[in-house]
Amino acid sequence: MSKKAAEHHKKAAEHHKKAAEHHEHASKHHESGNHEKAAHHAHTATGHQAHAAHHTCEATKAHTEEHGSK
Repeated sequence: MSKKAAEHHKKAAEHHKKAAEHHEHASKHHESGNHEKAAHHAHTATGHQAHAAHHTCEATKAHTEEHGSK
């Protein structure tokens, strides 16, 4: 695997992990009735998910550039 693709996969994984952490925080705040904090963490998780999707696309592009579209 190309170094460029590997780096994007690593960054995608990091953003997925951060998103999961924020979802966990959102769940705890929601259960305790603090909906404002829950919404904040849910919103932040959404941003990490978007960044993860971007890095996934970039990894795909790197693979395609290196190996073709097979």
